[in-house]
Amino acid sequence: MQNEDQAPQEVAPAEVDVSELIPEEAVAPPVTEADSARRDLKSLIEAIIYITEDPVTVEQIGRALEKPADEIAALIAELTVDYAAPERGLVVREVAGGFKMGTKPEHHEALKSFAKSLKPPVKLSLAALETLAVIAYKQPVTSPEIMEIRGVQGAGVLKTLLDRKLIVTAGRKQVVGKPMMYKTSKEFLLQFGLKDLSELPTLKEFEELRRLSLSDEPEPEPEPEVAPEPEPTAAPEAEPEAENA
Repeated sequence: MQNEDQAPQEVAPAEVDVSELIPEEAVAPPVTEADSARRDLKSLIEAIIYITEDPVTVEQIGRALEKPADEIAALIAELTVDYAAPERGLVVREVAGGFKMGTKPEHHEALKSFAKSLKPPVKLSLAALETLAVIAYKQPVTSPEIMEIRGVQGAGVLKTLLDRKLIVTAGRKQVVGKPMMYKTSKEFLLQFGLKDLSELPTLKEFEELRRLSLSDEPEPEPEPEVAPEPEPTAAPEAEPEAENA
């Protein structure tokens, strides 16, 4: 029988393994050396796409890093999914046969307003935009064919588009006179954010884009239109001098 004056003995709590209380799905699997290498390669590809001004291809990255193309393509696909998350402001897009980073379409208007506050926008004149549209949808096309569609001469406009690298020459058409043909360039795809020419808007959509681009800003100075040279006229024959009487 226990003495009433004797203090009760304390019972030590049973030891509990805390790891048993953590759900299995919450325990991160150990990072292997292969996982670490793959993560580093993915990070490096992200940096390459970020710093490259022109779209970079899977083959270019593979050659530079000495990695197989299918591995590079798989990691780029993962990056594309990562950047598609709502909290990301950028996207990885396939443009002109390669990959580059760009802003999300839903941010276009806000970024457009911000860009306007930094410097005046560089815009094409209406004549240049019309000529570029003709070339984009009819390419390869010659200068006389462009003139026939637009109804005016446009040598000055063509020079502007060539200087801005939006169009390039495409050889000569095998007809009388062998006129030079023109087509859109890779820079054209870059400027308009197109993967290839199959993503060109319809003519109706193009007209709407043109209307919107001209609605909120004054039209820039028009490109010089070259007037056709006048046909040479024969000089009038001099009248014979009258003989002295």
